[in-house]
Parts: sequence; C-alpha cells; structure tokens
Amino acid sequence: MADDDLSTVLTAVGPRLRSLRRDRDTTLNELSEKTGISVSTLSRLESGQRKPTLELLLPLAKAYGVQLDELVDAPPTGDPRVHPRPITRHGMTFLPLTRHLGGVQAYKQIIPAGRQRGPEPEQRVHEGYEWIYVLSGRLRLLLGEHDLVLTPGEVVEFDTRTPHAWTGAGPEAVELLSLFGPQGERMHVRARPAGN
Repeated sequence: MADDDLSTVLTAVGPRLRSLRRDRDTTLNELSEKTGISVSTLSRLESGQRKPTLELLLPLAKAYGVQLDELVDAPPTGDPRVHPRPITRHGMTFLPLTRHLGGVQAYKQIIPAGRQRGPEPEQRVHEGYEWIYVLSGRLRLLLGEHDLVLTPGEVVEFDTRTPHAWTGAGPEAVELLSLFGPQGERMHVRARPAGN
C-alpha cells in the first residue's frame, strides 16, 4: 500500500469510529467501560489526534460486533472471494456467509452423518427469527409440539421464542442454509409474477 493510501485510510478511521458510536447511541463513557480504553484516548482516536493501532482497534471491533476491516475500511485486496472461518458448536459446523455482525445473519450449517443418534435434542428459546432451507439430507425439526422431517428443497421459518431444536433425521449428513434475525427480523421473499 502506498504511503498516501495508508494515510488516507488512517485519517478516515476517527470519523468512522465516531459515526459508528453515534449510530449505536453509545457514549464515550459506555464504550470505555466495554473496551477498557480511556475516555480521553477514545476521544483523541475519534478526532484524529491519536493514531489507530491494532491494540486499540481490536477491542473496539469486538465491542461494536464488527469485523476489523469495517473499522478501517481497508481497500480491496483484489480478491473478491469471502473466506469464511467455520465455527463448530454442539458437534455441528457453521460457515458464516455474512461478514457483518449486525442484522440478519446467514450461515451454511453441516450436521455430520449419524448426528441423530443419542439423547433427544434439548429445545431452546431465544429472541429472534429463523429461516431454514434444507440443501441435502433429512433434517428433523422439533418446534414446540411439532416433530417435522424436512427434505432437500423444503423451507421452514419460525419465531425463535418457540421452543426449537434440530438434528439429522437419517444416517446421512445434513446441509442447510440458515438466516437468523437476532432482533426478530423476518426474511422477505419476492417473486416476479409469471410472464414478466
């Protein structure tokens, strides 16, 4: 990166931090408590009087729930591909398909073969709204009093305040796409009328 490009990127960090904090309706004191960074340092960062460093930006990215490159607005590297890092939780693999941590989140989820064996999955409840599309395999969804088996191409959506859990319904692995709105955001599907 050329010196001019680096200077431009670093100069833009302060206003971006201030805008992000104001958008989140957070005070400097609240942000200081979350990050352990002093109010004066945060103020100087936002005004451009303090050079942003990794030690300062990492806790800020974590506090705001954003990727580091969103704070810095790093220039494109020439490679447009997204390289998701898999997350393993409860024996299942989640591939995040969205890069930003606010609003609706998209995941590809893989339930390994044989995952349906064992104790009955515990149904959980939390805020949000879920939309699931089965790509392959057979998915067993426990949703309140319902016990459903979904096959490839089937879709289900539900309020996550309803007790729910899912697992494989057959011996094969299950792959699914999941859209989750943590604040209860619902998915909007649009289709063009036939003939257009």
